Amino acid sequence: QERLVESGGGLVQTGDSLRLSCAASRLTFSEYAMAWFRQAPGKEREFVAAISKTSSTTRYADSAEGRFTISRDNAKNMVYLQMNSLKPEDTAGYYCAAGFLTVTSERSYRYWGQGTQVTVSS
Repeated sequence: QERLVESGGGLVQTGDSLRLSCAASRLTFSEYAMAWFRQAPGKEREFVAAISKTSSTTRYADSAEGRFTISRDNAKNMVYLQMNSLKPEDTAGYYCAAGFLTVTSERSYRYWGQGTQVTVSS
């Protein structure tokens, strides 16, 4: 069974950085675009960033542009989200997802992890 496992979340202060990781197993990782989504309490899940199979294309939400960087290592079946200059509004559960297109719509992603919590205190 295909599996995605996120790690790296935690409690940080405004302005700090975090690096989230997502380990993929039991899927041909290099054939999938990967993305990060997040969901804050009481809000809908929203797109954060996506990266194509070969890393040639990346997409970011406006809220992430310039502060977050998505990357992947196909040799290790890993995708990362480097988050800098964190703000309290970045507080959310962060989920990685695998799909066939590098798009912003969550409906296009087939496999999902269980999430890792990021809390940014003011």
